Amino acid sequence: MAVEVGSQAPDFTLNDYNKQAVTLSSFQGEKPVLLVFYPFAFSGICTGELCQLRDEFADYDGQGVQVIGVSVDTPFSLKAWAEQEGYQFPLLSDFWPHGEVAKAYGVFNEAAGLATRGTFLIDKNGVVQFAEVNQPGEARDQQAWKKAVASLS
Repeated sequence: MAVEVGSQAPDFTLNDYNKQAVTLSSFQGEKPVLLVFYPFAFSGICTGELCQLRDEFADYDGQGVQVIGVSVDTPFSLKAWAEQEGYQFPLLSDFWPHGEVAKAYGVFNEAAGLATRGTFLIDKNGVVQFAEVNQPGEARDQQAWKKAVASLS
């Protein structure tokens, strides 16, 4: 079961594609976080979704929201993908222990070994204000995220 709106977001520390540790709670009191889980780097729907985030990054950045992508890919593949696509937000590796953070958020598909398309907007207090889970092959409608971000202010 996915983390629900109104609950405290599970804290975690994962490495980004430069092998730098990123801790969710480090943003508390500073800025809200849009946490975007996706199945795999370089896959079609994931690339489309993250490229839309890249292209509309100013919408989130302008509202002071930290965008973070999370998948079970290795930091090496995430770095190659981020460089190829020009992503200006961190991509975190939930590779080992495999899918541990995705499991904490209730968005890990055990049979396939991947994160499903979970999206969580976490406010400055670490409380989930928006939660949506889409299945593999089901692209997300990012307008819902934008409405949730707009409602933070």
